[in-house]
Amino acid sequence: MPRFLTFFLLLFLVFPARAQTAEPMRLPVDEHPLVFETAKGKVSLGVEIADTDAERMRGLMYRTDFPDDRAMLFVFDQTRTVMMWMKNTPLPLDMVFVGRDGAIATIRENTEPFSEAIVSSVVPVDFVVELRAGVAKRLGLAVGDHVRHPAICGECAAQ
Repeated sequence: MPRFLTFFLLLFLVFPARAQTAEPMRLPVDEHPLVFETAKGKVSLGVEIADTDAERMRGLMYRTDFPDDRAMLFVFDQTRTVMMWMKNTPLPLDMVFVGRDGAIATIRENTEPFSEAIVSSVVPVDFVVELRAGVAKRLGLAVGDHVRHPAICGECAAQ
């Protein structure tokens, strides 16, 4: 009888918890747009902000419905070389690594879905912006362009 009870406890307690972890995280779209200042001009996107450890760890895992006019902004607590990966992420993404001043430091385009390979900022940064694959190229993003949002530069976003 105890084995039977153990089986059912596992079935009803462990497996449902595992199924819940495969659900995508959906953060609210921030009231302030994320603005890229490029050679082509300014481009605004809706943005979801991941600024807690749990949100940064989860990111766009399991998401299949991230629109081209949306970004996810990862806000880190300190300047450092950031290492990302695509584990459990079904969409190919562009990763834009941004310094404290809002300047784009590194761009990694078309990252491989589900890959556990490290995608590095190479240099110390404070933020990462994730976009659907191809959006960075379509917007003409380049190293040195600026990203504006209150989470990055406070009141500079209003400029």
